[in-house]
Amino acid sequence: MVQQDSPKQSLEVQGVRLHLSHPVANRIRWIGQTEILRQLLACWLVVNEQDLPLSPRITGFPGTGKTTLAMAAAGVREQSLYIYQCTSDTRPEDLLVTPVLSEAGKIVYHASPLVSAMLTGGICVLDEGNRMNEKSWASLAPLLDYRRYAESIVAGITVHAHPGFRCCVTMNEDESTFEVPDYILSRLHPTLQLGFPEKDEEKAILSYHLPFADDQILGMTVEFLARSHALNLDFSPRDGIQIVRYALKRMSQESDHPLSKDRAWRESVERVLGEEALDLDRLADQKRQSFGDEPTSFSLGDFFFGEEDPLHPDRD
Repeated sequence: MVQQDSPKQSLEVQGVRLHLSHPVANRIRWIGQTEILRQLLACWLVVNEQDLPLSPRITGFPGTGKTTLAMAAAGVREQSLYIYQCTSDTRPEDLLVTPVLSEAGKIVYHASPLVSAMLTGGICVLDEGNRMNEKSWASLAPLLDYRRYAESIVAGITVHAHPGFRCCVTMNEDESTFEVPDYILSRLHPTLQLGFPEKDEEKAILSYHLPFADDQILGMTVEFLARSHALNLDFSPRDGIQIVRYALKRMSQESDHPLSKDRAWRESVERVLGEEALDLDRLADQKRQSFGDEPTSFSLGDFFFGEEDPLHPDRD
């Protein structure tokens, strides 16, 4: 257990009263991929009084559980968790201290989730950090190195991090992101790469989040995800959860006809991921062709029949 200050509604820093953000509820279980959880926890250890914790970046495709991983690590350490959602519009004052005009006509200062974690000895996740612009990142440079402080120009104060403060940054591997400057990346080490879970782990994840799910719908979705991973398509556990959720809702509107589950599942895949997701072989071929690779044959029938099954629709 890590010692930290009890959550407070406000704190005074250098004569300025800061109203703190509230920590998020943190009752999350991490399933599978235990090694990367151990790696993240290792980053936050301090092995000597002169040692400092690291601020790693967690990378991976959207929906693979990067934020969940950080939440689970905070739970293991029994520390309050704060999450700041980074966007392209994030300003330095948004990251640190924001002035707000109160009903009494006075300026009051609100500490961001990041500053609240710094002051109380909590953990802050900078979520989707590579969606943030360089100007905002620049304001965090002294916090992410040995100095461990941040300067709020708006409030005119310097906020020093509590010894228990820990931080990590999640980054999606997609095209709708900014290039993070090198002087920031050099402070965000190590890089922890989160991949897709194994098939049994993925089933456990879906079952954990959807304990009420129909077994057949759950099984079809797990097979779909496993096949997509094998074809290097980036459909994630989050996608699987959404597929199951919508399929269950559609099933509740259908009759008890045996085909209703299949219809509901196919409709859910189409609505959640797009019509092209019903033809994974074509998607995989398009991706391979874009990289100059040769296409391979795969069809939706592979979800339900083995290659040698005489009932396979592609067999003569």
